[in-house]
Amino acid sequence: MDTMRDRFATTVSELLDEDPRIALVLAEISADRFTRAARRHPERVVNVGIREQLLVGAGAGLALSGLRPVLHTFASFLVERPFEQLKLDFGHQDVGGVLVSSGASFDIASGGFTHMSPGDIGLLDTLDGWTVHVPGHPDEAETLLRHAVAAGGQRVYVRLSDQVNAVGRTVDGARASLVREGRAGVVLAVGPVLDEVLAATEGLDVAVLYATTVRPFDGAGLRHALAGAVPDVVLVEPYYAGTSTSVVAEALVDRPHRVLGLGVGRRELRRYGTAAEHAAAHGLDAAGLRQRVTAFLDSRAG
Repeated sequence: MDTMRDRFATTVSELLDEDPRIALVLAEISADRFTRAARRHPERVVNVGIREQLLVGAGAGLALSGLRPVLHTFASFLVERPFEQLKLDFGHQDVGGVLVSSGASFDIASGGFTHMSPGDIGLLDTLDGWTVHVPGHPDEAETLLRHAVAAGGQRVYVRLSDQVNAVGRTVDGARASLVREGRAGVVLAVGPVLDEVLAATEGLDVAVLYATTVRPFDGAGLRHALAGAVPDVVLVEPYYAGTSTSVVAEALVDRPHRVLGLGVGRRELRRYGTAAEHAAAHGLDAAGLRQRVTAFLDSRAG
C-alpha cells in the first residue's frame, strides 16, 4: 500500500495536468516527488526553499491572482512556524488555499520536538473559516484532497499521517460514518486512530463513529449515533487530547452528557523513540484506550 504522502504527490500531479488554476508551493519537503510536474508546469510549481513564511505568503499571493494554491511541508513547519502568515495573508485577506501537511503529531519522532505538531488543529481553531480533513487511509486522503482543491475559495487543511488504518472507507468531506452500533455510549475516532479504537472497544456495547472531517464538525452525525444510547462520548483524536471537546459540547448543548477527550498528552516526551512508542506512551494504542474507555463508562455506574 502506498503512503498518504505518495498518494498526495500522485493526486496533485494529476490535478496540475487537469486544471490550469492549480498551483503547488513547496518548501523543499517532497520536492523530489514533483520533479516531473515541475518540468511540465514550471510556472505553477514553486519551491521556495526552507522558508516557510514565504511558502505561505507566496501561496496567498497566488490565490490573490486567481489560482488555487496547494501548500505543502511538515505540519510543524506549515501551521506553527508561519502562523502569522496564515492569520494575515490568508485569513485577513480572505483568500482560499489548501494546506497539506505530513508528519502529523509524532510520525517523525527521530526528528525530535521540532518535527512534532500535536497542536496544529487547535491552533487553526483560533482562526475563522478553516475546513479540516484528517484522513485515515491513502484512499481517503485522495478523496479529501480532491474535495479540498475543488472547494472554490475555501481555506482547507488536510492532515496526512504515516499512521494508517488497514481499510479505506467511503468519505464525503463532511459527514462522519457509523462503523459499529452500541447503546452504552459513542466512541468517536478521528482518522488514523480508528483501527486502535475498534480493537480497544471489541466486545463493548458502544457505538463507534468515524470522522475524517473535523471542521466543520458533524454534530448531527454525533446526535444520530447517540439516539437511544447512553449520552457518554469518548473522543479519540490523533493530536492534543481535548481539541474537539468544545465542538462536541456545542453539538449536545441541549442534552445532558459526559465527554472524555483522549489524544496526545501535553507533557513533552523527550526520548525520540518511534511513532508507535509515542502512541503507546500517550495511551493511544488499543490497550491504553481500552483501559481509559472502560474506566470512563464504568464511572457512570459507580
